[in-house]
Amino acid sequence: MAESVGTENGEGGDATRRDFIHIAAGAAAVGAGAMLAWPLINSMNPAADTLALASIEFDMTKVQEGQQIVIKWQGKPVFVRYRTPRELQEAVATPLSALKDPQADADRVKEGHSKYLVVIGNCTHLGCIPTFGTGDYGGWFCPCHGSHYDTSGRIRKGPAPKNLVVPEYAYLSDTRIKIG
Repeated sequence: MAESVGTENGEGGDATRRDFIHIAAGAAAVGAGAMLAWPLINSMNPAADTLALASIEFDMTKVQEGQQIVIKWQGKPVFVRYRTPRELQEAVATPLSALKDPQADADRVKEGHSKYLVVIGNCTHLGCIPTFGTGDYGGWFCPCHGSHYDTSGRIRKGPAPKNLVVPEYAYLSDTRIKIG
C-alpha cells in the first residue's frame, strides 16, 4: 500500500511538472512569435511625422516681399516665396518656347495671388534642395548637378526634366493657405 501511494504521488507530481513545462514552452513560443511579428505589423502604420502633416496651414503674412520661407510638409521642404514685381514680370514675360517643361506662370499660382509662389523644394532631377538667387535666371540653382530654375520654379537649364512641383494648396483667407 505504501508503494501504491508513492506511485500515485510520483505520477501526479511528474504529470504536474510535465504540464508546467508544456505550458511554459508554449508561452515562450507565443512570446517569441509576437516579438518577431511586431516590427512587421508596426511598419504598416503610417509614419507619425507624415500623418501629422497630411495637411498644414501657413500664414502668408510671415513672408515679406523678396523673401522666401521654407516650411516642412510631409518630410519635404516647401518654398513659399513672395515675389518682387521684377521677378513676377520676368516670370510672366518668359515665352513658353524657351522652357524645357512649358507651363505658364499663371498655371503655377492661384488666381489673384500671383505674387506668392508655393513649390516643393526638391530638384526634379535627383531630389536635391536648390538654393535661391544663385541660378542664371533669377530663381533657384541646384548645386548637385547644375539645374537652373526661373522665378516661377520652371526648369530652364540643366539635367532636371520637370519644373519644381507645385503642391495641392488652397487659400483659406487672403493671408492663410492650406497645403495638402
